[in-house]
Amino acid sequence: MILSQHQLEEIAASTTKDFNRFFFGDEADKPDRSALPTPIDQFAKNYLGLRVSFARLSPDGSICGVTAYADTEYKITELGITRTLALKRNQVILDESFILSGNVQRLCAKRRFTLAHECAHQILFQLESEEVKASCEMRYSARTAYTPRELKTREDWNEWQANVLGAAILLPQKEVDLAMRRFAETPLINYEGRYSYGDHLTLRLFCRLFGVSKTTASIRLRQLGYMVDRPFSEYVDPLEVW
Repeated sequence: MILSQHQLEEIAASTTKDFNRFFFGDEADKPDRSALPTPIDQFAKNYLGLRVSFARLSPDGSICGVTAYADTEYKITELGITRTLALKRNQVILDESFILSGNVQRLCAKRRFTLAHECAHQILFQLESEEVKASCEMRYSARTAYTPRELKTREDWNEWQANVLGAAILLPQKEVDLAMRRFAETPLINYEGRYSYGDHLTLRLFCRLFGVSKTTASIRLRQLGYMVDRPFSEYVDPLEVW
């Protein structure tokens, strides 16, 4: 199943709208409310019914999370020794690095995006035809550390779709619209990674509100028209003294 960006946005909008009513109650329907960041842990556990746990998933940290569509086994080979993890249907295992001492706050945004990505895999799998579900050979889906690449294989498309849907679940368009209405009157300007003081402050507030990284926020804001790119040569530091 290959879906367009627009279709994935529609899935995210309908899913998060239903979840917000389930989780926030009457607050979700108030016309003058503030933005409601998605509590992704509750979305995964209480709304999708997923079981989330933590374990070491790879020797080099390249596997951030896995989720299972059916009872299966996940094998890890490290220093010549193979370990086997039992992976149950509707289970998500996140890498244990997310909960190690000193990492909980530092890797919070990455953990939230990884969990949203695995939730997206589960949602997309449920939309597949019964024939596809029955013949699915890959019983689990692993999220590796992201690197840009061409979309050539089915796995590439699956990962791209899960990234797009996961981001739209963490940052629903309606909630982004409400947040940016409060934070900024005009789109943020990205000068090849540099921002004016005001835009930098807005981006920090946005990331803190939604619990996402600067990279995730920038990609989403650009998609929704709240960020524009300019060459660094146009950047002027208002604090620079001539």
